Amino acid sequence: MTSALLTDLAAPDAAASPPFMSMRNITKRFPGVVALDDVSFDVHVGQVHGLVGENGAGKSTLVKIMSGIYTEYEGSMLMEGKPVAFENTREAIDSGVAMIHQELNLVPELSVFENIVLGREIKTRLGTIDRGAMRKAAQALMSRLGLDIDTNRTIDRLRVSQRQLVEIAKALSLDTRVIVMDEPTSALSDSEVEYLFGVVRGLREHHVAVIYISHRLDEVYAIADLVTVLRDGRVVGSGLAGKLPRRELISMMVGRDLDVLYPKEPVEPGEEVLRVEGLTYMQGRKHVLDDVSVTVRQGEIVGVAGLMGAGRTQLLEAIFGAYPPESLRGNIMLDGQRVVFDSPQDAIARGLGLVAEDRKLQSLVLERSVSENTTLASLRQFMNGLRIINQRAEKQAVSRIVDDLSIKTPTIDTMVASLSGGNQQKVVIGKFLLTDIALFLLDEPTRGIDVGAKAEIYQLVGQLAQNGTAFLLVSSEMPELLAVCDRICVLCDGRLTGEFERDAFDQEAIMEAATRFSDKPSDSLVAGA
Repeated sequence: MTSALLTDLAAPDAAASPPFMSMRNITKRFPGVVALDDVSFDVHVGQVHGLVGENGAGKSTLVKIMSGIYTEYEGSMLMEGKPVAFENTREAIDSGVAMIHQELNLVPELSVFENIVLGREIKTRLGTIDRGAMRKAAQALMSRLGLDIDTNRTIDRLRVSQRQLVEIAKALSLDTRVIVMDEPTSALSDSEVEYLFGVVRGLREHHVAVIYISHRLDEVYAIADLVTVLRDGRVVGSGLAGKLPRRELISMMVGRDLDVLYPKEPVEPGEEVLRVEGLTYMQGRKHVLDDVSVTVRQGEIVGVAGLMGAGRTQLLEAIFGAYPPESLRGNIMLDGQRVVFDSPQDAIARGLGLVAEDRKLQSLVLERSVSENTTLASLRQFMNGLRIINQRAEKQAVSRIVDDLSIKTPTIDTMVASLSGGNQQKVVIGKFLLTDIALFLLDEPTRGIDVGAKAEIYQLVGQLAQNGTAFLLVSSEMPELLAVCDRICVLCDGRLTGEFERDAFDQEAIMEAATRFSDKPSDSLVAGA
């Protein structure tokens, strides 16, 4: 398992060597859509190849062909100069191509070690499963990778970031020559991202090719040797990461020049909407929130910075009524009046909206339509006295939201699961615009969406702020917080450790406040996730 990680080998000259894998003139069609149009793409061992583009650009389609998920396409694929055509993912894996999916591909009910060896179980001489040997092999892999994760624990007992690391370890356990990483850091803390980059650099040095897909351009520039840009299913540019200006890269991705990615319109804050005083929340004996106080005024965008595990999500959820009132101490005041929410429904009735961190699990019903998702929080206003939905009124309201937010969907009856991440997020926001919204709680609102969609989301936030809507915004993207916020509050280990006005924003000071207790175990590689 991943013995190459420990072997002292010299890195090959990727530019001088022939490609290990070549995609030639790849075209992939779906009903009514050309997802890839005459795309050629080379993969060299010892090279990290960044693959970027907006949602729907064709990135995932290309790597799904490469990894044997899609088997019908036009064009050809070569490995070490020889034609190949994978019939399934097992053939791709056996040929040395492994993929770490954006949507984790783990079995929640099985243990860590069972997931790592799934499909490659070790057996005794009698043909029975050798659980002890499998556990030992998985633990040895974890030790080599420096991951402090109990391999006996089931996946459903791990945090999202821990599951992501298990997925990475599983891919690295294969005899892999090409690893595709599709948004691998979406659930990782900063320290875990740095660790992952160390693993990627080690792979590069030991004759493994890495295809790195990410919407986080800072990561692409930090880790990639070469960058290829897809737009509308075509390759629109490729070049060395160190010689490709960020502005030019963004322009290629979105097809237009973005003078300011996140424009900030000046707003004069109005009356106080939210006041949180001494909010404390405990899980067992642990202080998740410890005496936190925050205020937000009309038209104001207040950011919440901090490392993963700092209590940012719990702050928003506590305000939104997600926890039993008896589990909280302190005061939550709206428009000067103390409120106690027994449920999120009570919070919505008082004009609060929460865009949750995991929109697919917490904010959307994926198997329902755009229309049904958009009216989830306001369904009662479309009912008559007999509790029958006025479908005409509902359709008109949803169509207005779709037009106002420029949601790209074939019809309002389209399943929301089929939309891009950015358009799904617009549906979540639109859901609350049909209510009398006064305060938006946004938890990582641009996670997993492309650069163009991020700009659209924050343009919408700015417009709503201009109209007096208040925002409490959690983001792990420091450039976004610095660009769009009027104030930034910083949490560390459940405590408020800093507050900065816009004219005093200082990235180093904010990071110092976010890591003030970084010597504690809660900020370790895995435990702090």
